[in-house]
Amino acid sequence: MQALREDFLLNALTTGDFVDAAEPFALFGEWFDDAKVNEINDPEAMVLATADTSGLPDARMVLLKGWSESGFIFYTNAESAKGSQLAANMQAAALFHWKSLRRQARLRGPVVPVTDAESDAYFASRPRDSRIGAWASQQSRPLGSRFALEKAVAHYAMKFAVGDIPRPAYWRGYRIVPLAMEFWADKPFRLHDRVRFTREAEGAQWSKQRLYP
Repeated sequence: MQALREDFLLNALTTGDFVDAAEPFALFGEWFDDAKVNEINDPEAMVLATADTSGLPDARMVLLKGWSESGFIFYTNAESAKGSQLAANMQAAALFHWKSLRRQARLRGPVVPVTDAESDAYFASRPRDSRIGAWASQQSRPLGSRFALEKAVAHYAMKFAVGDIPRPAYWRGYRIVPLAMEFWADKPFRLHDRVRFTREAEGAQWSKQRLYP
């Protein structure tokens, strides 16, 4: 049964039709919708790559929390490793790997902070425990023990026991504004389909190029 499903997905969802797309955002929307239906875990998961002041790259998994033609949004502690790297170099790359669909989508470009209002609205939508965790965790910094983290969680749970939990000033959203987007679909014998879209700046016209696998 699993083999039949994989054959169906391979034939139905990884055809070469996508290489005829005129621009990348509609194509990403179609693929993301497919992933939300067919990907087993976290279709919004993406690898986020940044670089430190020496140019050494770094990467980790984050969750896409919104996207449009304006860019792709994620949220984090601005005092974390990725936040510090972005403060020094406001550029990033992201990769979506939808293994169940045998597809990948990549993007790269400058990064801009989202507005405080956007950050406030998303923070308010998070589960209460996650909001307390944002206050308790000094993300990416050394932790002496698990007990120290649990103690910090207990402290903020008591502090915010009644009423709303405000967004910490260091917790915010970022938007990657893509200047390049690439789509990859699995094909037999590693003769995959790849197409790349590039543009000079936000709002500029996209150019398209098919790539060797």
